[in-house]
This record gives sequence, C-alpha cells and structure tokens, in this order.
Amino acid sequence: MVQSPRNDIEDEVKLNDEKIRLFGIPSFGIVIPNLTGLFGDLRLNDVRYWFGYILFIGLAALIWQGNRYLLFRTRKRFTWFDKPIEKLILLFMNNIFYTAPVTIALLCVWYNIAGFPVKWNTILVVSLINVICVLFITHVYETVFMVKEQQNEQLKNAELQRAKAEAELAVLKNQVDPHFMFNSLNTLTHLIKVDASRALEFTENLAEVYRYILIQKDQTLVLLDDELDFTQKYTDLLHLRFGQALIIRKRFNGAAGKEFLIPPTSVFVAFENAVKHNEISERTPMMIDVDLKDGILMISNTVRQRKNVGHSSKIGLKNLDERFRLVTGKGIVADRQEEKFVVQLPLIPIAN
Repeated sequence: MVQSPRNDIEDEVKLNDEKIRLFGIPSFGIVIPNLTGLFGDLRLNDVRYWFGYILFIGLAALIWQGNRYLLFRTRKRFTWFDKPIEKLILLFMNNIFYTAPVTIALLCVWYNIAGFPVKWNTILVVSLINVICVLFITHVYETVFMVKEQQNEQLKNAELQRAKAEAELAVLKNQVDPHFMFNSLNTLTHLIKVDASRALEFTENLAEVYRYILIQKDQTLVLLDDELDFTQKYTDLLHLRFGQALIIRKRFNGAAGKEFLIPPTSVFVAFENAVKHNEISERTPMMIDVDLKDGILMISNTVRQRKNVGHSSKIGLKNLDERFRLVTGKGIVADRQEEKFVVQLPLIPIAN
C-alpha cells in the first residue's frame, strides 16, 4: 500500500524529545504547585503532600503529552506555508481548550483530596501559567520541526543533485570520441597490409586500451599511477602509428603517481585531442610533455595545426571539463601558450 507523503509527522521528521520530556514533566509537576502555594500548610510527613506530587506530575504529563499529540495532528492538517492563520488559531484553541479544562478539573480534585477550600484565584493563576508554558513549549517544538524539515529538504535536494550528477557522469564516461576508433581501424588496416607483426602488436595494445576503458567506466576516480600505466599502452599505439614523429616525455617523479587520484581516461582524452588537431609526420614531429606541479597534471604539445581536421564530435575536452567539474568541483584549463597547447588537469591528493 502506498503511503501518503505526510502519513505521519513523527515518521517524516524524527523528533528525539524523550530526554526533554523525562526532565520537563516532573520539573513542571514539582515547581508550579510550590510556586503557587497549592500545598498550603501541608508538611513532609503528611501523605497528602506526597500524593499531591504524584497528582501534579500526572497533570503535567497529561498536559504535555496531550498537547504534543494535538500538535502532531495539527501539523498533518495545516502547515505554516499554506494556511498560517488557520494553523495559528488551531494551535491556540488546542492549547487553551485542552490545557485549561484539564488543569481546572485536576485542581478541583486536589482541593477535595487535600481538604482545602477551593481557591478559584489560585486555579486561575495555575491555569494561566500552564497555558503560557504550553504555548512556549509548542513554539519550541514548531521551531525544531521547521529546522529539521529544512535540513531534510536540503538533504533531499543534495541527494537529487548527486543522483543527477551521477547520471550525467555515467553518460559522459560512456562516450568515447569516434575519431579515435576511426583512426585506429585505419592504422590497423594499413599495418595488416605492410607489417603483420606490427599489426598484431597494434591489435593487442588496442585491446588493452579498450579493456581499461571498460573496466574503469564505472569508476569515478583512479590512481594517477594506474592512469599513467594505461596511457603508456595508448602511447604504444601512437608510436606504432606515428613512429619517431611523436615524442612523449614525462617530466616528474613516478612516485608522485601514487599520491593523487584522477578521473579515468583523462590523460587519454588530452593526448587524443593533441593527435586529432595537429599534423604529425617526420617532417613536422610533435612533442608532448607531461608534468606535475602543485597538484595539477599539465599536458602540453607543440602546435602543428592540421589544415583539415574534419568533423569534430565535440566530445573531447568539453566532455573532460564537465567530468572534472562533477567529480572534483574544478574544471580543466585548456589554452594555447605561444607555440604550445596546454591542458591542465586538477588532481585530488590522497589523504595520508
């Protein structure tokens, strides 16, 4: 059976007020009768004195628990956002027309048991004090409820945003630029014709590259060291394709790869972007440098812009930037600096 969203306020907003009630109810049952002189001249050795405490603590429990129940019922019917006036009137009516009659009835019982003449002025004062105390406590309850509901709403919004981000990230991670596949197959076709052994090596490296992509597609972050190992397999493909026309240099200590996390296939995308947009030949070789400074992986390549890049899928760096923003909260930086194009990838340090 499907439950209503506002089926039960106590289920919807958890209110842990047991300790407050265990302290507050006896306190009101002890303090108020002593302040208002309900015990008269009764002494400690009088049974009626101790029975009075039991009666007044019971009265405090009836008032607290009763108004608490009415408060929860009121919250089911009205909220401060849709019908604030009706809610305020109902709260006052519940408090006054429940608290006052119960107080008067129990005090009359007390005067009869204690053998005192009924003091209506005292009854009026006690009833007024009880109503004021109930209004104050109701206000505290409502404030706590509103704070908790706001926290719950913020948590729900955060969960929705996280779910949305995860869905977007899943879509982005499953996208691989078709340009890479197109060039890989073209290269493989050429190598099969001219060099069968290199074609076999190329096929094995291509399989390793796609194996990594498939394994890591469900991962949000990977060790930089693992990403660089994968990139090495990808660069082996590039060297089989371009030979000595492509020079790749790593300019940082390899141990740093175990100190940072990075979204998977990030370096692959940066490399593929460089290969896609630049002319690479023995006459116009291209150099790619990989460096790590201040928690940022920098990939720079010499610019030898191709005259005809062809159709671009627009997946590459834009996709990568969106992935980094979703995962790390920071975007990438990609810009041309003189004769070099530099891509900066913000890394996540592993906490010691």
